[in-house]
Amino acid sequence: MNCPQHEKNSKNCTCTYTSCSRYGNCCACITYHRELNELPGCLFPPEVEKTYDRSVKKYIESQS
Repeated sequence: MNCPQHEKNSKNCTCTYTSCSRYGNCCACITYHRELNELPGCLFPPEVEKTYDRSVKKYIESQS
């Protein structure tokens, strides 16, 4: 899926998994993680995002 905002999104994406095929394609990223009952890395604080644990549980823990 081509994303018309890919270049702009890539400049602002905080995900450290830059080799991901969905990097900069927010729609595809959200869809992918939603299917896995996860959240995209951009929602996590930087130190938690680097763990690559995208679980809802980890997200909730990171907010406390």
